[in-house]
Parts: sequence; structure tokens; C-alpha cells
Amino acid sequence: MTTLTTTDSGPARTRPPVPTELPPRVSLADAWSQTLGFASRAIKKMFRNPEQFSDVTVQPLLFTAMFAFIFGGAISGDVASYLPIMIPGILAMTCLTACMATGVQLREDMDTGVFDRFRSLPVARIAPLAGPMVADLLRYAIAGSLTFAAGMAMGYRPGGGAAGVLAALALVVLTGWSLSWAFTYIGTIARSAQSVQGISMMVLFPLTFLSNAFVPVDTLPGWLQGFVRVNPISHVVSAVRDLANTGSVTAEVGWALLGCAVVVAIFAPLSVRSYQRER
Repeated sequence: MTTLTTTDSGPARTRPPVPTELPPRVSLADAWSQTLGFASRAIKKMFRNPEQFSDVTVQPLLFTAMFAFIFGGAISGDVASYLPIMIPGILAMTCLTACMATGVQLREDMDTGVFDRFRSLPVARIAPLAGPMVADLLRYAIAGSLTFAAGMAMGYRPGGGAAGVLAALALVVLTGWSLSWAFTYIGTIARSAQSVQGISMMVLFPLTFLSNAFVPVDTLPGWLQGFVRVNPISHVVSAVRDLANTGSVTAEVGWALLGCAVVVAIFAPLSVRSYQRER
């Protein structure tokens, strides 16, 4: 008859407790970390599809040359005199175009079911929306830098110096980020990516061409000047001109920053609410 003996292998190993319930709310630190995670995903996706950079690389160069040579002589007498007026307008136009791509890309991701998976994750609801917009800051910076570089190659010499150009570039990037919330909201309510593009074009052209981006306000009909003066794009363009051309921080800069804050305050909650209701 044999006797089974057991040996003492030391204290029993204990496994860490497995949480049975998810935290009711995501902290701000976790929401920011998750947003950066989604931003990293968006940046990797951009570099795997380099054609997504065409609107912020080819378009600024093309528009700068085209508008300068077509309208320079007619509006300011020569190209060199028109560049200080036109470059801020090209920046605003390129910024709006890049924002439109944000809404279209969001709608395409939602149609493919990617965001259905995101909803099943224990992440902040704003993170899947805010992440791509953080990644788009890179696109706005590229577009702004190339526009200034193209203008300087054609003879544009910003009177505000390097500090003024950097401040103007920062304002353009901030404006692009805030306006992208409006196009994100369009992306969550539209039925298809084509619908987002169509609606965005209807917003893009009036805001851009019914502003002071390419022509002095005084040359417009009287009934149109009122709309142009309150157009938020006009304030952004004037603020960029003040910063880049003279290095002055004027009231237009304050109005532009206030407009950015108002856009984010309105469209960020609307975008998150529409995203949560999307099924």
C-alpha cells in the first residue's frame, strides 16, 4: 500500500481580480489617451494611402499659381502686389477643402462598419471622432507651409517675419481643426460619402468666395458687403493678413479665435450626439 504525499510549493498564486463592470465614465486622461490612439490609427492610414495628401500638397501649389497669374493683374495691377492679399485667402480655401475631406472620410468609415466596432469598445464616445481630427492637424500644417512656400517662391515677402508667419500658420491650423467639427457633423447625418461631398461644396464655395479672400470688400456690391463683413472666413483671412503681413495682433485675431470657439462649442456636441444615435 502506497501513501500519496503532497509537497508544499509555497503560497498559492492569486490572480488579479477581473473587473465585472466597466467604469461608468471615462476620465479625461483616458479620453485623451484614447484620442491619441485613434489619431495614430488615422496617421498610419494616411501614409498607407498617400493620395490622401493630394488636396494639401498639389492643390495649394496649383491654386497659388493659378489665382496669382489670373487675378493678380486685374485686381492689384501685378502679381507681386496681389500676393499679400491672396496668400491668406488661399490658406483659408485650402483649410476648408481639407476639412471637407474629414467629413467624407468619416462617412466612408461609418458605412464600412468600422465605427460599429468602435462603439463596442469601452472608450470615450468622442475619441473615435476627435482622433482623426487630431491627425488632420498634420494635413493643415503641410497645406499652410506649402502655400507660404509657393507664395515666397513667387515673390511674396511677409512683413511680419518668421514670427508672424508662424503665428498665421498656427491660426490656420486651429481654424481647420475647429471647422472640421462642422464637417464631421455633416458626415454623421449624411446618407453617403457623395452626399457629404455635395453638402460640403455648398458650404465651401459661398464661405470662400463671398468673403474678402480674393478681392477687397469695397469693390463688391453694397448689399453683399454686409454678408462679407460678418462672414467668419473674412475674419480669419484678415487675421492671417495682419499676422503675416505686419506681425500685428489685431482685433481680427480675437474675432477669428472667438469664431473658432463658437464653432467647436456648437458642432462638437452635435457630432457626438449624432454619432451615438447612428445605427
